[in-house]
Amino acid sequence: MNVFLTGASSGIGAALARLYANRGDALGLFARRAEALEALATTLKPARCAIYPGDVRDPVAMREAAADYQARFGVPHLVVASAGISVGTSIEHPEDNAAFRDVLETNVLGILHTFQPFVRPMLDARRGKLVGIASVAGFRGLPGAGAYSASKAAAIVYLESLRIELARTGVDVITVCPGYIDTPMTKNNPYPMPFLLPPDKAARLIVRAIDRGKRFYVLPWQMAWIGRLLRVLPRLVYDPAFSRAPRKPRARA
Repeated sequence: MNVFLTGASSGIGAALARLYANRGDALGLFARRAEALEALATTLKPARCAIYPGDVRDPVAMREAAADYQARFGVPHLVVASAGISVGTSIEHPEDNAAFRDVLETNVLGILHTFQPFVRPMLDARRGKLVGIASVAGFRGLPGAGAYSASKAAAIVYLESLRIELARTGVDVITVCPGYIDTPMTKNNPYPMPFLLPPDKAARLIVRAIDRGKRFYVLPWQMAWIGRLLRVLPRLVYDPAFSRAPRKPRARA
């Protein structure tokens, strides 16, 4: 199978790369950190693997990586948009605007830029899966995490739109919403993280959901129930309860 992954240098992306490499799949790994990508690739031998240092906010870099990957291995069967960033922001601080923009562009436009170069070849082949990694944080707004919550809510809705848009084409769109995963993104969170999963276990659950053709998948199962509760919790209850919640540190605090 041909698999292209963004955000592959760490966290869920790297864990997915290891799993698909163990299956013998042909991998395209895209991420900002070239050294981390190279280090990961050396651990995946003898897997067929091409690495692409770049930023998902750059559509030209994504198109070039997609063209090279398809020239080497052919049309992918699976494209996973796993790149994402999370930082705390505050509306009181105009200097946080740049961080807010970075989060939105990476977590939302990054999905668009990842999928776009592959959609037409997949449509022509009438097969393939596009997987976007969103988050339970996109279910409701969280204080101090406005950029992250907004970006993941937008990702969830965009992926839903795309799923309907591509219905009956042979190309499936899958939305994955993890809860807390033990990655560099969460290591500095100053609050409890219930049901925290190691990235390798999260990757196994995600791969199983992809194999089963899930359209929308929340992990772990406990967070799926919490997510359902959050979505129906009245604002009269939600607002006062979460207004006192600890906040993620600002990027430039």
